Amino acid sequence: MSHIRCSSPVAWRDLIHPVVAGLISVIINYGGTFILVFQAAKVAGLGPELTASWVWSISIGVGVSGIILSWITREPIITAWSTPAAAFLVTALASTPYAQAVGAYMISAAAFVLLGLSGCFERVIRLIPPGVAAGLLAGILLQFGIGAFAGMSVDPLLAGLLIVAYVLFKRFTARYAVVGILVLGLVFLLVQERVDLSGLTLTLAAPVFSGPEFSLNALLSVALPLFLITLTGQYMPGMLVLRNDGFKTSANPIVAVTGLGSLLMAPFGSHAFNIAAITAAICTGREAHEDPSKRWIAGVAAGVCYIVVGVFGVTLAAVFMALPATFIATLAGLALLGTIGASLASAMADSKTREASLITFLASASNITLLGIGGAFWGLLIGLVAYVLLNARLTQQAPVSASGPASINNGGH
Repeated sequence: MSHIRCSSPVAWRDLIHPVVAGLISVIINYGGTFILVFQAAKVAGLGPELTASWVWSISIGVGVSGIILSWITREPIITAWSTPAAAFLVTALASTPYAQAVGAYMISAAAFVLLGLSGCFERVIRLIPPGVAAGLLAGILLQFGIGAFAGMSVDPLLAGLLIVAYVLFKRFTARYAVVGILVLGLVFLLVQERVDLSGLTLTLAAPVFSGPEFSLNALLSVALPLFLITLTGQYMPGMLVLRNDGFKTSANPIVAVTGLGSLLMAPFGSHAFNIAAITAAICTGREAHEDPSKRWIAGVAAGVCYIVVGVFGVTLAAVFMALPATFIATLAGLALLGTIGASLASAMADSKTREASLITFLASASNITLLGIGGAFWGLLIGLVAYVLLNARLTQQAPVSASGPASINNGGH
């Protein structure tokens, strides 16, 4: 595990911003992408008990791993379930028996444990130029920034209120801008009675153990794609988010711990959890706290929220999913504005890598999907190829003398 940093004592006033940042990241995760888990469970034909167990296992696993990693490293290590993997499972589980899928989850998780222990992933991360990494992050987050304003055409009153309030908060009390729009938006929705909590009953989730089965078909059709999709779509951009905000914790313990957690929770339904990418940016930047040494609190806060949701299973997840899509999209986009701006500034700062960084940004923002692999991987690959081609040193030709080329005069070949 990476070295532990000593941080200054945490005052109560230091808790507000990172705790709210952690809460917002959790709300956006459940409100934005968790529907994929329910869709995959439905495709797999899982009943209420197994679905609740899936929610329990992934929420508890994400929460515990995030708390452990953030506490030990004193950095905001935000964990989450693999969203691209959940999207993949919506189709994959239609033709794979559930027991074999659980076996595939375990194989994929074990591969991540081995990857983390090998140390290979950290070496790969260090090879990526900072400008290209910043361009990748800006490209990934661009759609969320656009989404903050796209809601104006769907729900102009709600989106307009949040946008205007954000600008006013930024003008008069910048530190409380994100906190302000979260509270204001929730109050507005409750006053308008747009969040129906009347039928809500808190019920404890009960984990259900499902014995795994292993097959070559599930290995090739589920485990291998699950590993590659999670590696390229979650771990790679997630680590670059941390690096972009100046955090230096090694990727190796993060991959190993989340992989081990996924392995332990797989028999209860968890498909994969990992370091977060998009929602992590809410907790790693200045909006979480001006002092980077205090931002680890956001990781702990997010972990606690995940555990609370996991304990009550589907119930609280349903609450987050009941929030209007416009509210989730606008809140996410506004919370990420600072990170998007800082990433663009960092990507364009170095004139030598500016064009490669711009290409990375545009390729990532286009969200290319090929061979079942998402836009983060292809954006990074295209950006790295552009970086190499634009910055590689060309072999200089030897000067030609009056008697002919130097290579000939020297008997060269």
